[in-house]
Parts: sequence; C-alpha cells; structure tokens
Amino acid sequence: MIKKLEQILKAHDLRNSLLFILGMLAIFRLAAHIPIPGVDAVALRNFFSSNQVLGLMNIFSGGGMENFSIVMMGVAPYITSSIIFQLLGMIIPKLEEMNKEEAGRQQINMWTRWLTVPLAALQAYGMITLLRRSSSAILGDISAFDLTAIIITITAGTIFLMWLGELMSEKKIGNGISLLIFAGIVSSLPQNIQQMLLTFDSSKIFIFLGFIFIALITVVGVVIITEGQRNVPVQYARQIRGNRAYGGTSTHLPLRVNMAGVIPIIFAISIVLFPPMIAQFFIHARTSWIAKGSEWIITMFNNQLIYGILYFLLVFAFTYFYTEVIFHPTQIAENLQKQGGFIPGIRPGRHTSEYLANTTHKIIFVGALFLGIIAILPLIMRYFTDMQSLAIGGTSLLIVVAVVIETVKQIESQLTMREYESA
Repeated sequence: MIKKLEQILKAHDLRNSLLFILGMLAIFRLAAHIPIPGVDAVALRNFFSSNQVLGLMNIFSGGGMENFSIVMMGVAPYITSSIIFQLLGMIIPKLEEMNKEEAGRQQINMWTRWLTVPLAALQAYGMITLLRRSSSAILGDISAFDLTAIIITITAGTIFLMWLGELMSEKKIGNGISLLIFAGIVSSLPQNIQQMLLTFDSSKIFIFLGFIFIALITVVGVVIITEGQRNVPVQYARQIRGNRAYGGTSTHLPLRVNMAGVIPIIFAISIVLFPPMIAQFFIHARTSWIAKGSEWIITMFNNQLIYGILYFLLVFAFTYFYTEVIFHPTQIAENLQKQGGFIPGIRPGRHTSEYLANTTHKIIFVGALFLGIIAILPLIMRYFTDMQSLAIGGTSLLIVVAVVIETVKQIESQLTMREYESA
C-alpha cells in the first residue's frame, strides 16, 4: 500500500489528475450547500426523513435535495437519459450499429446530453410541485416568474454536474458520474455517525455491535458479488498457414454475477416513486373517488411491508431485464465462430448461444437475489432494531464499494502502464 502511494506521488501527471478530481469533488460539495431561497429548511428535512424513497434519492444527490440546493437533482436526469438511449438501442437497429463505432458513440453521447436538459427541467418541476402540494408548508406561494427561475437554476445545476463528471472522466481515473454519486453518499457518513453517537444507549450495546458486524459482512458480500464471475473455457482451433501454425490457445469468457450493476435499483426506485408522486397531485381533487384513490395509493406505498416486497420484486425482475439488454449471447457466439473459437463440448453457433444464455440465467439469479436483499436491507434493519440511525444503506454500500474497486483498478493500470514505458 505504501509502495503504491509512493509510486502515485512520483508520477506527476497521475498525482495532478488525482488532485484535479479532488478539487472537482470539493466544488460539487460546495454547490450542494448553496440553497435556493424561499423554502422552509426544517419542514423540508422532516419531509425527506419520513419518505424512504425520497430519502434514498437525497443520499444520491449528496444532501442537495434536503438543502434545496442549486444541484438538488444531482446527476439523476443524466443517468435517466443514458438509460433511455441504452433501451432505445434494443429497439432501433441504427442506434445499435452507431454504438459499435467511435463516431457513433460520440453522437449518442451528444444526444444524451441534450436529452438531459428537458429531463432535468421536468424532474425539477415535478419535485417542486410535490413539495408545494405536501401537507407541510415547505414552499410558500411563488409566482410563475419565481417558479421558472427555480427550474432554470436547478436545470443549470444538473448540467454543471454533468460537465464536472465528464471533466473527471477525461482523467481516466474512474467514471466521473460515479465519483459524484460516491462523493454524495460518503458526505452523509459524518452526519449519520454523529446521529448514532448522540442516540447511543449503553443498554443497546449489542445492537450496535450487531450493526457493525452486519455492515462488515455486507461490505464483504458486495466485494464478492461485484468481483464474482464464472469463467467459461474457450478453445481456439489451430490453423496452419504454410510452415507456421497459428491459434490453438485456450482462454476463458468471463460471465459476471452482477452484470447490471446498480441500474436495476435505479429502475426500481423510479417505478416505486412514480405512483405516490402522481397521487400527490390529485390528493386535493374535487372528485371524491380520485382524492380517495390518491390517498389510498400514498398510504399503500407508505406501508413498509408492501413497499419492501414491491421494491424487492422490481429489483429482481429488472436485474434479469437489464442483463438481457446488455448481454447478447447470439452475437458472442457468432464472434467466437468467426475467430475460430469454441466452448469445449458445445457445438458452435446456436448451441453456443443457448449454452451462454442458460449459464447466464443461472448465475444472474444469485446477482438478482443479492441486489434485491441489498435494496431492502435498510427496511430489514429498521424492523429488527427499531432505530432510524441503524438503517444500513445497502445500495449506498454497493455503489461506494463498486466505485472504489473501479477507481483502484484504473489507478493500478495507470501505474502498470508507466512501469512498461520506463522498462
């Protein structure tokens, strides 16, 4: 570890890149504490603390929502835009072809940035409307001009964070958007630790010890699942050209246990958040059955048992769905056949494709089950401990560990490349 740090300090460009990323993260944290005037801060914090889904979104924004800051939407609109174009790639063959070329990927990235603007404005308007229609007096009466100014400010904040993320990604030390989410999650740790210490009760020492033990087990589990993969053996046929023989090598095809990452959780959050948010708009409707229906939807989603079951099932289902989006066994089988490769005991072509699909479905079951448990882990801990401060953010741990692993790998690859260049 010390040797790695010494190598980083000696590599001037790598050290400058790390300092640049730290500076960008500091700017992000500063922007997260610049509030938009005209909001009751105390009522806003109470509103987010009483809603599990909005509380999770607040964590991803680094507390920006809770502070009603200029970057309160975080990078969520950009992530939504990226997901939309990934899904469109399944439907539109032209987009799939563009994604295979560098120029096409750059064009899709440009379209993703453009789509982020209306999505940020739409989500900002929805959040403001939700706050205005809540039972707490969070936002007072604001004019149409003030509403427009607030939406423009929040949208500009999202674009600013998107720009910061792309600047950090250019340094090739981790994904910039992931680092922003990572910084937002980590920034909430001191406050959570402080709250835990303030509510410490010596009679509940075993609960605290159990919390620490489960947190450590969760981190270990996240590392195992994130790094877990099944290596499918691949053999390349030997080819003779003239007096020389080519090929005949053995390698493997890695199939990751968790191919989808945290995307299924983001999908599930969007679905779970949508019905109660829409219901908030109609809770004061003049038609009685609409108002009662809206109130019933809000009450149902506030039920921790129903919310937990629905959240788990959605995460589990979306894990399989997104894996189907990003993993194409037919294409992989065709590429292997073109390169003279085959899986021992499996015929090339359709049989290889079916084998890869069946193997993937089996190992993804473990990944889907793990993601579902991670998603509802805070609810489980709150049920057994009855303490709000002991709710482990399993999703937060998953993101933090995944970002740390990715960043460390990229730093090590940079150091390895420099060793080869100096040799």
